[in-house]
Amino acid sequence: MKFYNRVRELEELQKVRELAFTDHSKLTVLTGRRRIGKTSLIFNSCNDTTTIYWFVKRSNEADLCAGFTEIIFQVLGISVPGKVYSFTKLFEFVMELDTKYKFNLVIDEFQEFFNINPSVYSGMQDIWDRYRTKTNINLIVSGSVYTLMEQIFKDSKEPLYGRSDRVLKLFPFTTTVIKEILHDYKPNYSKEDLLALYTFTGGVPKYIELLMDAGATDMDKMVEFMIQPDSPFIDEGNTLLIQEFGKKYGNYYSIIGAIANGENTLPEIENVLGISPGGYLKRLEEDYNIITKKRPIFSKEGTQTVRYEISDPFLNFWFRYFNKYQSLLQIQNFTGLATIIKKDYPTYSGLTLEKYFRQKMMESGEFLNIGSWWETKGNMNEIDIVGIYLFEKRALVAEVKRQKKNFKPELLQQKVEAIHKKVLFKYEIESRCLTMEDM
Repeated sequence: MKFYNRVRELEELQKVRELAFTDHSKLTVLTGRRRIGKTSLIFNSCNDTTTIYWFVKRSNEADLCAGFTEIIFQVLGISVPGKVYSFTKLFEFVMELDTKYKFNLVIDEFQEFFNINPSVYSGMQDIWDRYRTKTNINLIVSGSVYTLMEQIFKDSKEPLYGRSDRVLKLFPFTTTVIKEILHDYKPNYSKEDLLALYTFTGGVPKYIELLMDAGATDMDKMVEFMIQPDSPFIDEGNTLLIQEFGKKYGNYYSIIGAIANGENTLPEIENVLGISPGGYLKRLEEDYNIITKKRPIFSKEGTQTVRYEISDPFLNFWFRYFNKYQSLLQIQNFTGLATIIKKDYPTYSGLTLEKYFRQKMMESGEFLNIGSWWETKGNMNEIDIVGIYLFEKRALVAEVKRQKKNFKPELLQQKVEAIHKKVLFKYEIESRCLTMEDM
């Protein structure tokens, strides 16, 4: 798949590189979940400039240094004298080289040094502080374990705290880019095709690439591609999260699984799991950025009326099907799981459609606040999406349906009257039914 979008990030990386080569060395930190396209972005930003690329695999430090030494020779034609066992020594050798050369130094999966030799970070800090202002190196470090990358550069107790010149975080593709990609592979795509691609990938570039390159451009083909022996999707959730959670992932998995299956309030999670999940939920939200709290729009921060949702659409999908039906995967009943997903798809994709429209509204830049609203007592009126416009006392109140035929205008009007009376009494309200035709 060709390289899409990332215009802003490419411009930012180019500016930093120019400063590094003309002023003095700069350090850029690039984060984002696995499969989000960090490495592709880095290589595109370094096009036509000399680049040393080091990938930090979980290995012996001396073995890593041997591989990195070879790369130095391949890129610069310079031999490192003797055998180097320490990454810190090798980093110092490269920084000394840079008093004569200008190049990009990319260190990918930088957080892996926590597992290899954590003292690397303090060693690098000392070397960087000594050489930074008298060299012209464009140092880019990237990592996909969010919590560790945050700790390395944002924890004041860590040696590399405050050393980064730029911190960029990559997010999934926007709805506009998803449509552009699907159009390139299937110019006559349907709204159902678009919803399926968003539902299964959440806009994550690598997942889109895998599906498009396989010719999986409609819902049936996408499911068939994902549910087959050796599919990269089957174990993807584990790969994403076990590095984050470590060995104590059991309760986290259970909580995420409960939320994915609709048990999304504190009492419901407690009832299903038989544990007090408060601390886990707090860490899942604040430390791992995996879940978010939903409150009725305009409710106070401390309100107990809270629902939890999984931030990442792909993780939500993975926990709802791959994790829940592990028994089918264990006995290689791939057909059975594919049948379950296809049968459940109309209902599940309807929930995802609401998330799609929220994202589209966010991308428009027209809104000050976007949320949902529901009553905790009384008639239990519930509204899918409430958007407060940026510059006027206007609000959009929307019901989301896959198909217009399922929409009941009189019911929405009843809800509009309720929300107008309770929280939107100062606003002019525009009410709409958003369907797949509005995608």
